[in-house]
Amino acid sequence: MAIIGSILSRVIELRKTLPVVPVRKNPYRTQKSSFNKLLKKASNTAFGRFYNFERILSSANPMREFQKTVPVHDYNKMYKEWWHRVLENENNVCWPGVIKYFALSSGTSEAASKHIPVSNAMLRSIKRTSVMQMLSLAKYELPDDLLHKGYLMIGGSTDLNNHGTYFEGDLSGITTGNIPVWFQSFYKPGKEIAHEKDWNVKLEKIVENAKDWDIGFILGVPAWIQIVMEKVIERYKLKNIHEIWPNLCIFVHGGVSFEPYKNGFEKLLGKPLIYIETYLASEGFLAYQNRPDTNAMKLVLNNGIFFEFVPFNDDNFTSDGNLVDEPKVMLIDEIQEGKEYAILISTNAGAWRYLIGDTIKFTSKSKCEIVITGRTKHFLSLCGEHLSVENMNTAIKHISAEFNIAIPEFTVHGVEHENLFAHQWYLACNDVVDFNLIKNGIDNKLKEINDDYKTERNHALKDVFIEVLPINIFNEWMEQNGKSGGQHKFPRVMKGAQLEDWKNFVQKSKL
Repeated sequence: MAIIGSILSRVIELRKTLPVVPVRKNPYRTQKSSFNKLLKKASNTAFGRFYNFERILSSANPMREFQKTVPVHDYNKMYKEWWHRVLENENNVCWPGVIKYFALSSGTSEAASKHIPVSNAMLRSIKRTSVMQMLSLAKYELPDDLLHKGYLMIGGSTDLNNHGTYFEGDLSGITTGNIPVWFQSFYKPGKEIAHEKDWNVKLEKIVENAKDWDIGFILGVPAWIQIVMEKVIERYKLKNIHEIWPNLCIFVHGGVSFEPYKNGFEKLLGKPLIYIETYLASEGFLAYQNRPDTNAMKLVLNNGIFFEFVPFNDDNFTSDGNLVDEPKVMLIDEIQEGKEYAILISTNAGAWRYLIGDTIKFTSKSKCEIVITGRTKHFLSLCGEHLSVENMNTAIKHISAEFNIAIPEFTVHGVEHENLFAHQWYLACNDVVDFNLIKNGIDNKLKEINDDYKTERNHALKDVFIEVLPINIFNEWMEQNGKSGGQHKFPRVMKGAQLEDWKNFVQKSKL
């Protein structure tokens, strides 16, 4: 299959030689086209008939009529009213035909896992966006033979749970099980290892075979890629990962912010990597970084997803991060750069006006480029400090660099203190640290980048507490809760029963 690598190389080289012509596709018109295609395709489904998609499409302003007619859904609402019927083997519910796959995602308070429908149309969209991202490599300076090298993809098992009428598993396991035939010769760790469900067994097999692979790309969630590299370095007594994979050039990551991992990750390298971020959620491939010299990702506006944006403020969200009954919702042409938004998506897998739970901001309206800033429910605002996950990641990145330490995981929660409030941080770190320096470093950085936090630190937010724990404590807690593996993320903010479980686990680990 070396010929495929040659073809890809030639296509990318051709794109480099073409004259640079500004692409002036109107984002609004592009989204309007995607919107019309989605509603036309789904007009005869149960959902489309219930909300009369045909009438919406024939109205004077279909997108506005859609917003008036179809309510906003979170997972619980979408599942209770519609998706449970798909799991019960009913066809044509929210998207035409049979839904063969369901992606398991982090659960809600009412279910251990969310079941997100993955249609054949969505799988095709994910493949198309993946190819688009690969072709964007023409904008990077890369070795001539890089595309002939192996692609190490660390994800969920392709051995999906078979429920007779459908299969369920991590989205990465679903998509890996459906990779094109032409790509299989490049793909590592290969079908057999990818089929393994036990993460410890899978990692051991990857380490055992690492010496036989010529890896140019690695793809996956940062925590598990780092674990793989550490194990490979330890097994073969290497100074860095490039001693065994000298052609490793690109790390494609997503799922969580890379910044908390970066300092520890780069200690494992022999030379710099190109980092490319993706926004591949269980609900679809929403965006990807398509050029160097930016940390932003370009929204995919023309591939089966219609976007709406809800300003992330007190007018639209409660203090618990829940959407109010009638939020203000904007289209792509109405957004502003630098403002924070929650995303609603309607997709070719049957999600309609679905609150995905992430918050983003536009770094460039003209390029439709975004950065992920956090989660609608993963933020702290005990007394108006409005501390986002983006703020937290920035503070961790700052102290990691300042003190040359690795903090791959952390979590924060609020506590009552002196009749008011404080923040309790738990940091995963195996390095020797000065607690006061770490505490002051985090606190001062947050004051610098968040005016609300700075104000409340002089009033209701009385203190900051830091507890540093071995990294394995965080990994073991995830494993205990059935969350080990590349698709799972350590919660950055904890509340309620989850917080109590974590505190009890930490206490027991000290005994």
